[in-house]
Amino acid sequence: MLWSGWGDPEKASELPEPVRLLLRDLLGVRAPRTPAVGFGEVRLPVAALPQAVLDELRAAVGADHVRVDDEARVRHTRGKSTPDLMRMRAGDGSQAPDAVLLPGSHADVLEVLRICSARRVAVVPFGGGTSVVGGLAVGERGFTGVVALDLGRLDRLVSVDAESMVVEMEPGLRAPQAELLLAEHGFTLGHFPQSFEYATLGGFAAARSSGQASAGYGRFDDMVVGMTVATPRGTLDLGRAPKSAAGPDLRQVILGSEGAFGVITSLRLRVRRAPEEQLYEGWRFASFREGSAALRRLAQDGPLPTVLRLSDETETMVGLAKPGEIGASAAESGCLVIVGYEGYEGAGKPERPEQAQEPGEPAQAAGSGRSGQAAGGGRGGRDRRGGEVAALRERVAAVLSGLGGVCLGTGPGESWARGRYSAPYLRDSLLAAGATVETLETAGFWSNLPRLYEAVRLSLTASLGAPLVMCHVSHVYATGASLYFTVVTAQDDAPVTQWERAKSAVNEAIVAAGGTISHHHGVGRDHREAYAAEIGELGVEILRGIKERLDPAGILNPGVLLSPGSRA
Repeated sequence: MLWSGWGDPEKASELPEPVRLLLRDLLGVRAPRTPAVGFGEVRLPVAALPQAVLDELRAAVGADHVRVDDEARVRHTRGKSTPDLMRMRAGDGSQAPDAVLLPGSHADVLEVLRICSARRVAVVPFGGGTSVVGGLAVGERGFTGVVALDLGRLDRLVSVDAESMVVEMEPGLRAPQAELLLAEHGFTLGHFPQSFEYATLGGFAAARSSGQASAGYGRFDDMVVGMTVATPRGTLDLGRAPKSAAGPDLRQVILGSEGAFGVITSLRLRVRRAPEEQLYEGWRFASFREGSAALRRLAQDGPLPTVLRLSDETETMVGLAKPGEIGASAAESGCLVIVGYEGYEGAGKPERPEQAQEPGEPAQAAGSGRSGQAAGGGRGGRDRRGGEVAALRERVAAVLSGLGGVCLGTGPGESWARGRYSAPYLRDSLLAAGATVETLETAGFWSNLPRLYEAVRLSLTASLGAPLVMCHVSHVYATGASLYFTVVTAQDDAPVTQWERAKSAVNEAIVAAGGTISHHHGVGRDHREAYAAEIGELGVEILRGIKERLDPAGILNPGVLLSPGSRA
């Protein structure tokens, strides 16, 4: 993982010349006055952790699993939000941990938390480091030191209950590793967010992640049937059955808590059988309003495919749904819809439990794997093979065409599938060119979605002048959907402050327009105040009570989720 950007440095590339010209002419983007620093130029604070505490931690996890070298500290500094990357590119390592710990067991984690509670050492749980909401930085004072708790050694597939279709996996498994392990048993989680290549299972749970195939398989928190959690007060072992009426579900307290209440050391997850077929195609609608109506129809009345996403007019014109081809093809009109189908070949399919549906929701397609290739013909082609995918495709096509959609064939779908994890690399290229580019997301009920969409766009325009604002819907429900925005603007002389000012304003706009402050990125620090406004003072007091009971010393990810020492 690149320390000052996203992913594999070998995959980074410069912007095509037409894109550079467009940025210059449309947004006034100019090359940064100061180039990004090199790795060795990052300014790190002197480590504050006392030697006696460091010795205790080495005894807890093993001396070989405590790192205090500059490389480890830099690579565990902050996450991957645009402000995070801007600070790192400027050489600002001021929020680096004093040490990086790599525990190898649940017992190790418990012992680390015991020591750190007694010694007032802040602990930042660290998975793939992909947080984009300021979830991996400690700025509060009053601690003896700060350690990053890297869960990378907790990377086992512990057990497989094939009869129940439940697996136990450790939180440090990166998503690709998890899928490879499950594939050996014919299973898949079907969870493929944009961060898939680097994020971990523990991070998915801690932030309530939602993947690109959520229309078919739900969010990650839907997949969690049980977990083991280490806290400074001891162990929580949660989840004895798929559903229970035995009081409030404490699993839901930990899911989305972002390491502020405890450290997840094991997850019991629902899996699906890996599909035999995959097919992705494109559709065009005349407007975002018409496309939204079509997605709502599928979400409410069915049939629902595995992948369903709609780009607005601006995102379609720019081609952001196909990031690998930006600048290489002519601008498209209308609004692009990507539809993905996954299932089994032939008339039959393997015996498997049916996916539970909410009352009134349509039956959904079968599981989601990524080992196969998109099937079907080229542009305008139709799949003529029998089986689950072909049958579902015909039913979806009848609905979409009946609502004014035009089928574009598999070409756009295959292009999206090839580049589905590429957008973060594009952000790195834009930052290097002198543009500020960031994403934000929200969700709301269908009836309120137009108001929420306009509120975000108006707020960003008011804060940034004339930015390029793009949006897509990629997670749909019977009652509503998410809105995912990408904004691009020219950097001013203080780009971090420029974006933070705009982010604060748009957070307020989202709350005022009745949306949730996050559908799947989480709260972190960036959404803390808006989250407090969303749940109200009493809601904050409830969460603070949980925090004080599980983490009396306040060492777990301090400043994330809740403002230290405040009521809101």
